[in-house]
Amino acid sequence: MRTKFILYICLLFPLLFACKQQTGKLIPVNDFFKSQERVAFAISPDGKNLSYLKLINKKQELFVERLEDGSTTQITRLDDHVIGYYSWVSDNELIYYKESQDNNKQSSVFIIDKTGGNERQLNENEKSRLRVLKDQLIDNKYLLVSSNKRDSTVFDVYRLNVRDGKMEMAVKNPGNITDWITDARGQLRLAISSDGVNETLLYREKESEPFTAIQTNSFTTTIKPISFSETQPNVIYAISNMNRDKNALVELNCKTGKETRVLFANDTLNVVDAQYSRRKKGMGFVICETWKKEKFYLDDTVKQFYSKLDKLLPGTEYRIFDRDKNENLFIVRTFTDKNPGSYYLYFANKGQIKKLSDFNASLKEQDLAEMKPISYTSRDGLKINGYLTLPLNKPAKDLPVVVLPHNGPGSRNTWGYNPEVQLLANRGYAVFQINYRGSSGYGKAFMTAGYKQWGGKINNDINDGVKWLISQGIADAKRIAIYGTGLGGYIALNSIFASPGMYACAASNSGVINLFSYLKSVPPYLKSNLQMYYTIVGNPVTDVEYMRQVSPVFHAEKFNVPVFIAQSANDPRINSGEVEQFVKELKKRKVDITYLEKSSESSPLGNEHSRQQLYLALEQFLDINLKKK
Repeated sequence: MRTKFILYICLLFPLLFACKQQTGKLIPVNDFFKSQERVAFAISPDGKNLSYLKLINKKQELFVERLEDGSTTQITRLDDHVIGYYSWVSDNELIYYKESQDNNKQSSVFIIDKTGGNERQLNENEKSRLRVLKDQLIDNKYLLVSSNKRDSTVFDVYRLNVRDGKMEMAVKNPGNITDWITDARGQLRLAISSDGVNETLLYREKESEPFTAIQTNSFTTTIKPISFSETQPNVIYAISNMNRDKNALVELNCKTGKETRVLFANDTLNVVDAQYSRRKKGMGFVICETWKKEKFYLDDTVKQFYSKLDKLLPGTEYRIFDRDKNENLFIVRTFTDKNPGSYYLYFANKGQIKKLSDFNASLKEQDLAEMKPISYTSRDGLKINGYLTLPLNKPAKDLPVVVLPHNGPGSRNTWGYNPEVQLLANRGYAVFQINYRGSSGYGKAFMTAGYKQWGGKINNDINDGVKWLISQGIADAKRIAIYGTGLGGYIALNSIFASPGMYACAASNSGVINLFSYLKSVPPYLKSNLQMYYTIVGNPVTDVEYMRQVSPVFHAEKFNVPVFIAQSANDPRINSGEVEQFVKELKKRKVDITYLEKSSESSPLGNEHSRQQLYLALEQFLDINLKKK
């Protein structure tokens, strides 16, 4: 067997122009992953200005446009940093996080006028993390922020004076608070504490009062506050699966900790989001997700509002990303499975939309493939859902397949434009995405069924899906690959030794190879959640045998098909030395191994270059190993 170490790949690699698997129009790799010229649109609270990030000289700079006359101002000029986050904090001022490009995520926070003047740095370039809890100024000078500057493992709450940069502690974290939540006026009223397994919701009526615990639940129970009621004292709207399997939207009395009313619940639908209208002082709709996201309206006037948008944007999905305080101007993002979509500005009072930017104008919808929902039954009787994307202009028979397990834990595959999926389908592969047990969105019972099943029933769910695909005549049993990122990469590598003979090859992008090392990589500010990770993934003290059994790093001798591994040396989630040693061990055992060390740049064009390296190498690997025998 041959061994390939790929350290650099020429951007003019010939696979840009030819691929043996592909039968329709070949789309260049980088067209799927174009860096957008204008992104991150936002509206000033008074609705008079539009802000966005624009690519200038290989950097995304912050711009502000006056909507009245269309005049624009570039308000930042970065050196060797990138903007990680920005937000309007008043009608005239914005804050932004300036991050270094060396992947350590150290941020400097600045405030700047909408004209680009009066820029001030608000923190001290520390390695601590700072998060804005409420992005509107209090008393025209304070921002409520959380920071772990005092203790890297916990976040305290501070009042940050944007006029002089001083931070005054508002609430000291006793050590177990994992989240802080404000009301509409920026008053800190809710907190969530955790002992690692159980979470407690704490409440106070006024900021002068101490927090009081109102209910405690296992972390498997969701209590996600959406908004405080502005018409009922001590009441919040929350997404909750307390007392039920699926998430519902409820009213919760913070004095008693009891649900007072269920606003929306359904035994087969899982609420994933909900929208509160400050102008109407009530909940407008919930969003449920089955194979697609769908709105269920709670207010007829809100339904009428979205009916107008439906007519203006036919045949597409859309999400509202921002709005002004009067709820007249809205930033809308559209998309489908075959279209990355566009950004629009919607004028509600006029019933008009204005296109702001295409997400990726390089792609044409007719050249992309449809993402269809599928379902099948696992060997132990569980219904498993997922998606199948078939290549264009090829019959759905005896196709080469790339199985794409999602990252995790606690996430899922969703419907919509996915550049990886479209690239693979364009190269002639059927792409099979499976929401294995443990995936979110299907209720408590389905999620908990995946706990400590990494390498066990999770693998069975995926293998059962592959067998189903073969039984349908869609897949060529001899040409099936499995590829994933993070824990998806872990599943891909694990499948090779856990399910010998099923996969022709496996590919991992920043994949976990050792569950022990994965747990050690949990950052300090998430240490309070370690017991939760132990419950989901495995306990490194009490589950040693299980974790060794399902960690690829301990089973190099069982690998006997080609393997692709890509990683960045600076990835904090991966022990790069351990990965390199694993690659050497596979090489020693004559495994056909393709190894790519990825760039760690965080600038848009740097990422573009890194993506091109990754996907050209992956494309070559799959083309070689999934050829018709």
